[in-house]
Amino acid sequence: MAQPSTPAGSATGPSIFGGPAQATNHHNTSTHASFTSLASTLTPASASSNNTYIMPNSPMKNRSPMDGYRPRVTRTLGQRPACLVNASVTYCGNNQIYAFGGFDQYTDEVYNHVLRLDLVSHQWSLVDNYGDIPGVRMGHTATLYKGDKLLVFGGENEHRTYLSDLIIFDLKTAHWTQPQVTGPIPKGRARHAAVLHEDKLFIVGGITGHDNYVLDDICYLDLKTFTWSRAWRFVGRFDHSAYIWGDRVWVFGGLSEDMDKVNDLWWLDLKGSPAFDSPPQVGSLDRSGMARNAASPRPQYPSAQSPVVGASGYAANSRTAQVNPPSFHLKTYAPPAPGATSSLRFVSGANVPSQMQGIHFHVYSSGTLLDFVTPAATITSRECSLLALDLGALRWQKLAEGREIFKPGYRWHYCTMNDDGTKAWLLGCLTEPAAIDLGANNIEEYLSDIMEIDLRRYGFLGNNLAPETRTDVVRPSSRTRHAEQPSKGLGSDLAKLFNHPPESGSGTDFVVTALSRDYDDEEILGSALIHATESSEGDQTWLSPDTPTSPPIHVHRLILQARWPHFARLWSSQMAEFHTKKMHIPEPYSVVKAFLYYLYTDRIDPTSGDDDNATADLSDVAGLLVMSNIYNIPHLRLLCVNRLSKELDVDHACIIWYCAGLASEEWLRKRAANFCMTHWGRIVRTVGFQRLPRMALVELSQEVDMEGRVIGGDELDMMVGSIDGRFSDGGSAVSRRKESISSNQTQMLESEADDDDGMELS
Repeated sequence: MAQPSTPAGSATGPSIFGGPAQATNHHNTSTHASFTSLASTLTPASASSNNTYIMPNSPMKNRSPMDGYRPRVTRTLGQRPACLVNASVTYCGNNQIYAFGGFDQYTDEVYNHVLRLDLVSHQWSLVDNYGDIPGVRMGHTATLYKGDKLLVFGGENEHRTYLSDLIIFDLKTAHWTQPQVTGPIPKGRARHAAVLHEDKLFIVGGITGHDNYVLDDICYLDLKTFTWSRAWRFVGRFDHSAYIWGDRVWVFGGLSEDMDKVNDLWWLDLKGSPAFDSPPQVGSLDRSGMARNAASPRPQYPSAQSPVVGASGYAANSRTAQVNPPSFHLKTYAPPAPGATSSLRFVSGANVPSQMQGIHFHVYSSGTLLDFVTPAATITSRECSLLALDLGALRWQKLAEGREIFKPGYRWHYCTMNDDGTKAWLLGCLTEPAAIDLGANNIEEYLSDIMEIDLRRYGFLGNNLAPETRTDVVRPSSRTRHAEQPSKGLGSDLAKLFNHPPESGSGTDFVVTALSRDYDDEEILGSALIHATESSEGDQTWLSPDTPTSPPIHVHRLILQARWPHFARLWSSQMAEFHTKKMHIPEPYSVVKAFLYYLYTDRIDPTSGDDDNATADLSDVAGLLVMSNIYNIPHLRLLCVNRLSKELDVDHACIIWYCAGLASEEWLRKRAANFCMTHWGRIVRTVGFQRLPRMALVELSQEVDMEGRVIGGDELDMMVGSIDGRFSDGGSAVSRRKESISSNQTQMLESEADDDDGMELS
């Protein structure tokens, strides 16, 4: 993160933030000796209300930006797993990934080995495990529980018998246990999804039976009593992903009952339903409503088949009654889930992923579905991408191009994520024959390479810090009877004391001012737009008594001292702020107020204005991003990048682009630039574009491709008419037309396809 840097002088110019028109003088806080000498000449007795020191302004535009982020690819060591299919790969904390089970497509063996990958030494090792060791299986799920246990459920064994047992692996002792469960045991299944929520293990979908029948049910195991709930009808899927966020179960992707790769999203409300809120009754099985609807077009579940007996004389895990449920379980038809079920199908769009192309991995973080479109035999790295679906707004966005993430010559086969949702790992191998390590019998090693992706570099807060859906935030009516609400946390309680004068009993003892809110739209000044080349001699560090400023913002010194390291350093040095109990920050009033409110609440969604429930404008968030870089506050930077990337729109795209450049956020800057180029006609008509400095206008204009041109008039009508006339041709005519228009750009991309500049490989 760049350190604070200030120009030698000041100038008046237009601001993209909307700050006032005034000339201010600034000072570089890095010169601590001059600070001390100035402060020593001022005593509390001689300090007047007009002796206000000016805080440093925004960083310079002429400093070198940080390089764009590129994930790191590393070759693993040790007993690397062979070509395993449908194994479970789970990140288990402490920089360790565990792999269990799976099918070896070269030897036709199904395993029950436990392997561990140390992410520090990048070493694979075979784990000696003890206790009630489960039988071999594939297509199961392994879910981390309480940080030290793996809950392994279901799968199929070497005899194609579908299992419904639960086995727990203790990561500390490497010991397997199989708890005694009660309640209606779910159907044996494989390639299902499992997700934890409030000590409940939810199981969704999967396949079962000798005909690989697709299941459409959802049930859960109460992990406090180890009691299974009954099964309800939800959505028929297998090889899908599941996530719980905002009291909803979200299901995306996978294969449908027609064996088609689907691109729709389903969700089920859990909140408010006694069936989900209350633990299931021990040993009960609700048979009501389970009769098959004769008018339904769907076939019945196939009858249970006799287990295939191996050479040992029994099927794997057949000693437990959980393997083959009674036949009536397979013939009954589950009732609809008690919560509201909704679905949304994504038909087309610029950033909507096509599940039919490439190898997709779906993981979830911060209330967002991430779709890693990785290389395959029919798709190269430049055609891949990292896409994100905001589950609150239900809008797809492209976070990165494939060439920015995936190094050519690799195939990725598994994806896992840490519990916090801040890092993801892809496991795979090289595909170039000359570079592949061959093991015994020339068997290609399947999990020989790993790529770590830091999702915080793309603005993800993590599951623990992600805000919940904002649909619940409703401003109460003025006629609503006031009732005391329980505390919602320390930040919420402190916010009630923010910006209230001390005579109101708030206890505030410090004043911060910003640029004046009274300004003419034609004469707007923002300190972020002042360049070093616009300096003047003889600048001062004290605010003139007659300089117009914003209304005072009343704050608590102790909060600023505890939450703002830069302020703490100034206070401990007994500088001007120590004596005057005042500070002037030459940034727009709304930005400074939002910054101080962040120090109180650790969030930026609500603003501290007259309306406590109002949402901070994106221009203010962009200003906060710049301030987070000035004062080196990583968490504030992450909050700003997360919101700006999610809410990027036409009105604020060029503002976000400009401020991302000031804050050296190259990923966000590039993303905003691409958005500006896509919507150029609308961008140039926005107020933010008109307020950009001249040099910024030139830089933004140069973001366009070298061969780019504007098409309009008769040529545009002809092209649109040609596309409309051929639209029925499955989109092929559109693709050919786009290729002919962008031939130069396509050639440039092809020349860069093998360029690995910036990729790290060890």
